[in-house]
Amino acid sequence: MPQDTAAHRLTAVTDATFAETVLAADRPVVVDFWADWCPPCVGTSRHLAELAEEFGDRLRVVALDTDANPDTTRAYGVMSLPTMLVFVGGQVAGSIVGARPKNHLRLAFARHLDT
Repeated sequence: MPQDTAAHRLTAVTDATFAETVLAADRPVVVDFWADWCPPCVGTSRHLAELAEEFGDRLRVVALDTDANPDTTRAYGVMSLPTMLVFVGGQVAGSIVGARPKNHLRLAFARHLDT
């Protein structure tokens, strides 16, 4: 994770744990594709950590270090950072590329929750 205490609250996923943690999840999962060398990733990770607390058990937010996990990064065609993919039922249901305000992220993720 970027060296930011808020970002450390996100669960890290890897190429090895991606299927179990994300694809087999029983709720929507946001995957934050990030890298240490990406300055916008730090602010985005902070927003995501805060939103993870806000959404609680309704939505899971995890982080994948793209440099350390090239297989998953490549499999989902991630070319720019930060990229957030929303998975519902093991399928990509939404995506956001680039840093966005926290409220934008909140609204985008809320669309994928059961009401």
